[in-house]
Amino acid sequence: MFPPLSAPVSRCPLVSLALLGIMPIISNLRPAVLGALPFAFALSVWQLIFALPCFAVEYSRGTRGIFADVLSPRQRRRMAGLALFTGGLFGLSTYLYVLGVEQAGAANAAIAIQAYPLFAILWESLFLKRRKTTTELTLTFLLLGALYYLGTDGTLRMSGLSPWFLLALGVPFLWSIAHVIIKEELSTTTITPIQVTLIRVAISSVFLAGVLGVALPSGMALGFAALIQPMAVLMGLVYFLELIVWFYAVRHIDVSLASSITTPWPALTLALSVPLLGDRIEPRQIAVLVVVVACIYGLTLVGLRRARQVNV
Repeated sequence: MFPPLSAPVSRCPLVSLALLGIMPIISNLRPAVLGALPFAFALSVWQLIFALPCFAVEYSRGTRGIFADVLSPRQRRRMAGLALFTGGLFGLSTYLYVLGVEQAGAANAAIAIQAYPLFAILWESLFLKRRKTTTELTLTFLLLGALYYLGTDGTLRMSGLSPWFLLALGVPFLWSIAHVIIKEELSTTTITPIQVTLIRVAISSVFLAGVLGVALPSGMALGFAALIQPMAVLMGLVYFLELIVWFYAVRHIDVSLASSITTPWPALTLALSVPLLGDRIEPRQIAVLVVVVACIYGLTLVGLRRARQVNV
């Protein structure tokens, strides 16, 4: 179900690429009457359902991870605080993901989510003190320009900027904050990717249940009705597998590098959205995707070159 630690780490982001590419398609294949919030809750619960047996198997084989550590009260409070914070971020981002893909369209939302490496680079610069070169900044501004062009439907007018495209940008923003925090925990503690995933989806499910109960009069009834929808089950499975693969990757490499390897995944979304969703792909979407992919790979190459120089 997921790669062992002995598998080449480079395979993890590539598998994640394929899973990421089909997720927007699955999300938009759900029944039209099923709202974004109940669907986000249902898929989160299914992630938890799939995570529990994996955790049980890992634990039964003697891998205790964070649960075997002797932590001081201060450390326990810190871990609990980080878990609640990141779990809440992931819960919110799951809802924004489903809503953004629905309203902005699978193709546009997929390309918007490519802003993820930009946010990851930003947080690594701020919190991990990794300074960026002129080349990196130039590529960053070019990437932002391409996203702005797409968000305005090619008009370049601020008045034409789609609010749903901006909403989709909120997904990588929230992901990047939580992933940089989790990357540090994976690097400095004994917590395993399965444990991270289990804790994340458990808190996200509770968070979304609370939001659902408050936001909609019959929210919980809608949420439980959504649980039996095949697309919710499939989305929960694919999203769960993507999380496991992703956390195995970022346990060993930087978040910005792992996300750069997965960069071409919107191309798969674009290709599948035509036959499965009946969407029409515009030339500007393909052009923007090419620019975005080129910029992110340029950023990756610059980062790798600098890392080699530091190691030398």
